[in-house]
Amino acid sequence: QLQASGGGLVQAGGSLRLSCTASRQSLDNYHMGWFRQAPGDEREFVASVTWAGALKYYADSVKGRFSVSKDNVKGPLILQMNNLKPEDTAVYYCVADEHVFSERRPNRWDYWGRGTLVTVSS
Repeated sequence: QLQASGGGLVQAGGSLRLSCTASRQSLDNYHMGWFRQAPGDEREFVASVTWAGALKYYADSVKGRFSVSKDNVKGPLILQMNNLKPEDTAVYYCVADEHVFSERRPNRWDYWGRGTLVTVSS
């Protein structure tokens, strides 16, 4: 079971660092990523990383501002979010899958964590 944490309230231009951990199993062999869902919107892809952390993918809207990393030694999946904008406000979910790694359709990812709310004020 995945658990995302690190959300909160931040002013525009600020930063937040989200983490995702697993309660019951190792995530070493899983590709992982982040999706987000704003009120009234569908879930959208944010970023993903292959199981060993070698390849990373980003939505155009977050390129240059967000950075995803996966450290199989230290454990968690990290999403470093810088220069946050009000339009980044959403519930952020971490995902994992043994097979997909750059898939932007949410229903292709097998495992989902409980989300963490990020609110960016203007």
